[in-house]
Amino acid sequence: MKTIDVAEATDTLSDYAKKGLKEALVVTRRGKPLLAVTPIKKDDWESIALANNPTFLAIIERSRKSRKPGLSTEEMRRRLGLKRRAG
Repeated sequence: MKTIDVAEATDTLSDYAKKGLKEALVVTRRGKPLLAVTPIKKDDWESIALANNPTFLAIIERSRKSRKPGLSTEEMRRRLGLKRRAG
């Protein structure tokens, strides 16, 4: 993982994308992280999308608070309106 201070980040986001990042780039301000630009590998998109989906996060939170068994992957996909992955 690389870090760069926001004042030193002179390239555009497009430039970073064209360079093809091999590892995450964390942009900092005064030593504190502000954001991360990270390459997405073939199968990472779904994980990233779910990790940032408020509906998914709310379902997980309710499930953690419940004593009932969790939801199956198929039920989670149905609730979120996701298609089954070809595989």
